[in-house]
Amino acid sequence: MTGQRTHDAVKARRTDQRTHGRTNRQSRSSSDRVGNDDGMRLILNIVWLIFGGLILALEYAVAGIILCILIITIPFGIAAFRIAVYALWPFGRTTVRAPTAGVGSAIGNIIWLIFAGWWLALSHIALGIAQCVTIIGIPLGLANFKLVPISLFPLGVRIVDKDNPVVGS
Repeated sequence: MTGQRTHDAVKARRTDQRTHGRTNRQSRSSSDRVGNDDGMRLILNIVWLIFGGLILALEYAVAGIILCILIITIPFGIAAFRIAVYALWPFGRTTVRAPTAGVGSAIGNIIWLIFAGWWLALSHIALGIAQCVTIIGIPLGLANFKLVPISLFPLGVRIVDKDNPVVGS
């Protein structure tokens, strides 16, 4: 009977070692993928910057400057500057609705749509279509299409990292 227990203990230890080894390999491959994702995001952001991101960021910055002329439109200008930074380096970040956004942001979004949002959205659509013509430009075009909703309604939206999508109040 003692021999059977020893055999069972050795078998359990081998199974445990194989399971831990597989877990270690899986976690290493997961960390490798994270490193590869970061590298790919960097490459896409650099290509994005060269092929349209800088122009879009400048459009948002100009809209922000114009909107900061009047005191009442300063919140819109701040939103434009925030989106300008997002338009400079969009890969690896995403947008989420702020849970504390209320009626004020809804009214502000309507005003934004009338005065600034529509032409910024048209820029994203036009540049996205132009970029989707080439196979290499498809990720860039999709990123432009991803920016259309925030260009139309920027208030009540937070820009967060995809790896850490925590929304603050």
